[in-house]
Amino acid sequence: MDARTASWGLASGEARAAGTMLTVAGVPMVADLSGALWWPDRRMLLVADLHLEKGSACASRGSLLPPFDTAETLEQLAWVIGFYDPSVVVALGDSFHDTGGADRLAAEARAHLVSLQRGRDWVWIAGNHDPEPERDVGGVFAREMRVGPLVLRHEPAAGHGVVGEIAGHLHPCARVVQRGRSLTRRCFAGDGRRMVMPAFGAFTGGLNVRHAAFEAVFDGTAFTTHLIGDSRLYTFPAARCVG
Repeated sequence: MDARTASWGLASGEARAAGTMLTVAGVPMVADLSGALWWPDRRMLLVADLHLEKGSACASRGSLLPPFDTAETLEQLAWVIGFYDPSVVVALGDSFHDTGGADRLAAEARAHLVSLQRGRDWVWIAGNHDPEPERDVGGVFAREMRVGPLVLRHEPAAGHGVVGEIAGHLHPCARVVQRGRSLTRRCFAGDGRRMVMPAFGAFTGGLNVRHAAFEAVFDGTAFTTHLIGDSRLYTFPAARCVG
């Protein structure tokens, strides 16, 4: 994958960490530290696996998680939207943790979501957690979306010959060991032809890129990981990552 570092400064003068410019099927994009992907030529912001209302879903099953995941995720999303000012936002599936997630949105969270959608197009891609359109959440719904040479979908298509795909679903994370120290972080995973995005949601876990699930997407370890650090992204060949 062609990658070079690009710095993005805030107008306010607040320090803004570097994103990484990537190329997916010939399309230049910026992998943001938030886990979002910015397509400058289309003024399109992509996010994957928000899993809104995961905390309330787990609480209903007796697993008590702090009930702040939706607010935290929307706050982070608002920051990224405010920075890039996209014309289009595409959420690549599993935007809600379950089919009742939208019904459990607090009034404040619902109003926040409406404010984020104001003045731009918003597309919800169906995921395996939220396969049916949710009610009263704005935007439009689609199973997948084709934009130029790229298909935007939730689950990566099986097969190593796929070209021009951006997906989520797998929540990629990578573990690297250097100088005796181990570091595990969310990451973007891609081979230049397709990309799997990290989960954006506050309470989402990660799947190690050396898991067999990634073998159905990439040819062995012939792909690159971009680990999300505190102030920049760190690029490693998948072969350098450990399980």
